Amino acid sequence: MMEKILKTNFPKLNLKNRGKVRDIYDLGDVLLFVATDRISAFDVVMHEPIPFKGIILTQISKFWLLNTKHIVPNHFITDNVEEYPDECKEYSEVLRGRSMLVRKCKPLPIEAIVRGYIAGSGWKEYQKNGTICGIPLPKGLVEFQKLPEPIFTPSTKAEVGHDENVDFEYAKNILGTELAEQVREISLSLFNFASNFLESRNLILADTKFEFGIDDNGNLMLIDEVLTPDSSRFWLKEDYAPGKPQYNFDKQVLRDYLESLNWNKVPPPPHLPESVIEKIVEKYKEAYQRITGKPFEF
Repeated sequence: MMEKILKTNFPKLNLKNRGKVRDIYDLGDVLLFVATDRISAFDVVMHEPIPFKGIILTQISKFWLLNTKHIVPNHFITDNVEEYPDECKEYSEVLRGRSMLVRKCKPLPIEAIVRGYIAGSGWKEYQKNGTICGIPLPKGLVEFQKLPEPIFTPSTKAEVGHDENVDFEYAKNILGTELAEQVREISLSLFNFASNFLESRNLILADTKFEFGIDDNGNLMLIDEVLTPDSSRFWLKEDYAPGKPQYNFDKQVLRDYLESLNWNKVPPPPHLPESVIEKIVEKYKEAYQRITGKPFEF
């Protein structure tokens, strides 16, 4: 089995940021994104890496970035390590499959979330107020029910702690009306395109998170990971029924295990048994196969 990467160590490269699951290096004109095998839940990074996770998520993101260029430009340049700058060459074996070169831009301070079904934090808000991010919804909806139409529900980007759901007026105040409306329109177009595509692969796209940036010419660009199991809820179409738990392809296996423990959801996290790690790997591999239409082989 390939070596699992918990943390990259490239002394000759300029580490710009080490996020929960990804390391970003500044190469001057471009950035190098490296997806590690770290996994987080409840905003806490687990001790154990998940084999192949970084490669699977990078390849799923690449699949979508290449297939949505007709909707919006994106930051992807290449994931071919042979085309990377010379200073990356000695790290090629680690970088292969789990990294990509991307264009620099100024990230927007808002996350663009689109929901087609009622779940997660949206379900909690609906139960209290009959709304999601201030958007009124019909009465009597049950958990996991399909919404009348997909809705745009932005959130803040928290440096520490949880992101917070906000209404569209808040997004307009932060971004300006024209840019906020552009982000909403493109997010809904991306969601509808992906949703229709995944229906043909027997998957339901329940919700997803997009991130955008502005390039040097002032153009909007899709950035970050796109339509992966870490940024989206995918459900098995043939097993779908509102009001009951869904067959999913995200980190729910991990969350369910952690919820079964007496853990207060602050560091340090509990150790993960091998059986849970294996289940998570299988979920990621199955998601890759269903989305791309080919088995994961590396």
